[in-house]
Amino acid sequence: MDLTHPPEVEAFRAEARDWLARNVPAALLPSLETAEGFAAHREWEARLYAGRWSAVSWPREYGGRGADLERWLVFEEEYWAAGAPARVSQNGIGLLAPTLFDHGTPEQRERLLPPMARGEQVWAQAWSEPEAGSDLASLRARAERTADGWLLYGQKTWSSRAAFADRAFGLFRTGAAASGPHQGLTYLVFDLRAPGVEVRPIGRLDGKPAFAELFLDGVFVPDRDVIGEPGQGWRIAMSATGSERGLALRSPGRFLAAADRLYALWRTAADPADTALRDRVADALVGARAYELFTWAAAARIAEGGQAGAESSLNKVFWSQYDLALHETALDLLGGAEAELIDGEWAQGWLFSLAGPIYAGTNEIQRDIIAERLLGLPKGRR
Repeated sequence: MDLTHPPEVEAFRAEARDWLARNVPAALLPSLETAEGFAAHREWEARLYAGRWSAVSWPREYGGRGADLERWLVFEEEYWAAGAPARVSQNGIGLLAPTLFDHGTPEQRERLLPPMARGEQVWAQAWSEPEAGSDLASLRARAERTADGWLLYGQKTWSSRAAFADRAFGLFRTGAAASGPHQGLTYLVFDLRAPGVEVRPIGRLDGKPAFAELFLDGVFVPDRDVIGEPGQGWRIAMSATGSERGLALRSPGRFLAAADRLYALWRTAADPADTALRDRVADALVGARAYELFTWAAAARIAEGGQAGAESSLNKVFWSQYDLALHETALDLLGGAEAELIDGEWAQGWLFSLAGPIYAGTNEIQRDIIAERLLGLPKGRR
């Protein structure tokens, strides 16, 4: 595969690299799973926006640069290589925004996208429910019709960013599942500070609230906050989850940078006699490069008019397992460095990587998709 970029793309890369070198915070920001860290990351989003780097692939009228997929991947490589902070706006920019571009109205795009790009409105993902996680079509939270809008009732759980976010998006049952559980669902966005919303943070292993439960009791949502047609929520949501499993959530630049940091750690902290750890570091370097090539192949296919499709499930299984193995190798390299193991960057990354095989559709579900849609195997017992 030829990964040589034309001069105009390399000029774009140079501009991004220069801006990041001058603006990336010198010190690591506090964890975004704390109130202090969330506020610091929101300020970082505002700085990115000021440089027009917060949403590079969006049209210029919404604060983006109109960058194509090739430039977006190049920017991601530079972003993570520069050691820039994790994106607190990931849910909005990576999941809701593509949905708005495909299914939203012009009024919704003009109202919702600019404050998202500026970091003024941070979005939570409100898909899962107590008995509807990977089997999302089983959800029971409902939206009842009322004058000029809808009233939300029910419970959402494992809502990422919800402990500190401003708004959320999710699916709600608005009609009978006459011909299947995928029917009668509507895609809605709502304010997390509206009357009737109770947010209960869920502590991670380290106690930080990376997720939250949402209890909804008659929360009013105006008609203008319905995305697409009522009852068509499943079709709309699937276009977003395809992005979540594929390119949007985990660009190769993230893993290339992490693999380079792991290699640097091995050079300084490893016991030369430990060939098993050496091999695991080598596997991490090879894995990052393989993921990069797979992603560029997918990008080329999309640029020629193709779709991410079921191949995004391959991506999801790979990056979630890779991320976990990479961080476990780093912690084994650190050995007795207690401070680093308790609250260091590698420890925080490891805690997050534990959830990778579960969120964005469990890997068991992704393997079913791979077996049925890519390999043509018969449906198994669910």
